[in-house]
Amino acid sequence: MKIPLRPPPIGGLLNRLTEPANAHRLVSLIAKGIGPAPSGKYRHWDTLRHLTPPDGITPEEWWIAIKLARNQMLKPLPLKSVNGLPFQYAMPDPVLRMMHETDRDASGHIEISEQVTNPSTRDRYIIDSLMEEAITSSQLEGASTTKERAKEMIRSGRRPVDRSERMILNNYRAMRYVSRFTKEPLTPERIFELHKLVTHDTLDDPSSTGRFRTPDEDIRVVDERGTALHIPPPASELSARMAAMCEFANGTQLEQFIHPVIRSIILHFWFAYDHPFVDGNGRTARALFYWSMLSRGYWLCEYLSISTILRAAPAKYSRSFLYCETDDNDLTYFILYQLAVLRRAIEQLHAYIERKIDEVRQVDRLLRRSGELNHRQLALLSHALKHPDFAYSIASHRSSHNVVYQTARTDLLGLARKRLLLQRKLGKTLYFYPAPDLVDGLRGHRGPVSRSTRSGG
Repeated sequence: MKIPLRPPPIGGLLNRLTEPANAHRLVSLIAKGIGPAPSGKYRHWDTLRHLTPPDGITPEEWWIAIKLARNQMLKPLPLKSVNGLPFQYAMPDPVLRMMHETDRDASGHIEISEQVTNPSTRDRYIIDSLMEEAITSSQLEGASTTKERAKEMIRSGRRPVDRSERMILNNYRAMRYVSRFTKEPLTPERIFELHKLVTHDTLDDPSSTGRFRTPDEDIRVVDERGTALHIPPPASELSARMAAMCEFANGTQLEQFIHPVIRSIILHFWFAYDHPFVDGNGRTARALFYWSMLSRGYWLCEYLSISTILRAAPAKYSRSFLYCETDDNDLTYFILYQLAVLRRAIEQLHAYIERKIDEVRQVDRLLRRSGELNHRQLALLSHALKHPDFAYSIASHRSSHNVVYQTARTDLLGLARKRLLLQRKLGKTLYFYPAPDLVDGLRGHRGPVSRSTRSGG
């Protein structure tokens, strides 16, 4: 990835404009009333320099006007760069708009399908979302297994067979872990525990888990060509920096109000910037973002997968990070990017819910003559219609719906008796497969089969 071109020093540009011969140009520039985000875009100089500026001014003068408007809004943060200068952020209109939309759509009493809010079905959606985030977050860090195989592993409870599957299972357990301590403050000990979960049995050096990197471990962020994109702070500073980060995350500083969503995004950036561990920093940073959002009441985030969006365009994430570092530590670039990711994740969730509602309606229509099936059986049949080769087990059904063994067993045997599933024992495990004529079976009424047929194969 190409590192963005640093903006020209604003001091030198201003000095030229304040010379007596250029006074008329400065007055004309101010009169244009240029804001911090022209046309609703908070652009970096590396992009702006290729655009056509307003009539009568140069690209450099356009940049001066934009920077002056931004400087009026920027607020300092306790996060310091490697050279000791504070990071800062602004709240231009695009940030305010997306913050409002996130407040409206991810917290409090929001309008969302009963398929999610109904206690009898919400576990299924949470588990699906946790699996999606665990898989894509791991794929961002190099895991190479397929979603179908990863979900089968989690649902069935089988042991991972390689490092990629172990990464995904670790992420899944870490996501469940952070949702359990949202009412408690963030501490360095919690972060170490989270890192241990994320990296269990996946590091080349097992002793690297749950501890800071050391001075002799040269950790830096590089691109695919080996070019250093980010060199984190020295290892000797990590203890103090993490303590300050936890204080910030818990909101114990009273100097200024920081909106909870902005605080969560800054926490994500802070951890990624410090890069305190040998490996697993990205996965840990995203888990901390979820913890922060959930702890501030943004309950819908438990159903979102931000890594799905990040994986679709990983270069945009890196570029937003680099924009901050190359333009006076202005974190607004990263904030805007992460807000846009949140918005897209929320939109995808609503589209996902609509698809699931349509699936349930389809099964409901097919089963309108039968009132014998419960919501778990309907969900399984809906899945089976799209995955005719899928193998279900009592363990996977338990995991998908968070029910006890006997309930899962009763559900599956009930569907087998209706000849909607075929059952087969492999070793000591009983598996259930969609019947080849499942759709026809759903459309009609079929009586139970004999005991010998049900236990065959």
